[in-house]
Amino acid sequence: MTRIFKRRLANGIFITLCTLSTIIALGMLALILRSLIVNGIGGLHLSVFTLDQPSPGATGGLRNAIIGSVLMCFIAMIIAVILGILAGTWLSEYGGNSRYGSLVHFLNDVLLSVPSILVGLFIYEIMVRPFHGFSGLAGSVALALLAMPIVTRTTEDMLQLQPDTLREAGVGLGASQGFVIRSIIWKAAAPGLLTGGLLGFARISGETAPLLFTALGKQFMTLNITEPMGSLPTTIFQFAMSAYDDWRSLAWVGALLIAMAVLTINIVGRVIAEGKGK
Repeated sequence: MTRIFKRRLANGIFITLCTLSTIIALGMLALILRSLIVNGIGGLHLSVFTLDQPSPGATGGLRNAIIGSVLMCFIAMIIAVILGILAGTWLSEYGGNSRYGSLVHFLNDVLLSVPSILVGLFIYEIMVRPFHGFSGLAGSVALALLAMPIVTRTTEDMLQLQPDTLREAGVGLGASQGFVIRSIIWKAAAPGLLTGGLLGFARISGETAPLLFTALGKQFMTLNITEPMGSLPTTIFQFAMSAYDDWRSLAWVGALLIAMAVLTINIVGRVIAEGKGK
């Protein structure tokens, strides 16, 4: 009885700690969302989406920062998804067990945990300093380097979860390995690949440090990715640290927009993934 009691006690303590940790995490998330809504909802007007960032005391919005963020994240995710899926596929289906594959694994793990400011500094040295100018393209590449290892790891894990019978069936019908991967394995793993892309987007959507070293920021809207480009994270950083109430109000609005965008994209992605999984 003593041994059974100890096991039940240990199990009860473990479940209690897990439940408590979950409650604390959800509580912190609720507090963050509450602070964003309370401080940001009051400044959310149409002018936020139609006007560029203002000078102190002037009327303005975040149009240039919103468009800059969307453009840079869009380019970054194209680069990250293409390279990440290809790299993850190679690790899963071709060379994951080779020495070169082990090296790629190691480098990908390093990129997963590298501080974002180091990525920004690296891109500054190879894309900003040699050309004597900041640019939205440099910012996109920096963000892509942060998202790519997440997509790579997720792709590899999702493909390895697919049963070997799918591969054997395709090869048995005379299809090449590449055709089987493209037409069968990728389609079967599509919900997981979508999740990897969403995780990558969530990783880069609020990054500030890399963009300070690469895109820098710009007060007016531009679609030219070879020029400095504004973004929501850098604008939030600039406005939140200012002494002007109107700038700080816009910083809260920008933070709310980022949070709602990430939340919405994740919800839509989950719905699409579940629909494909049925």
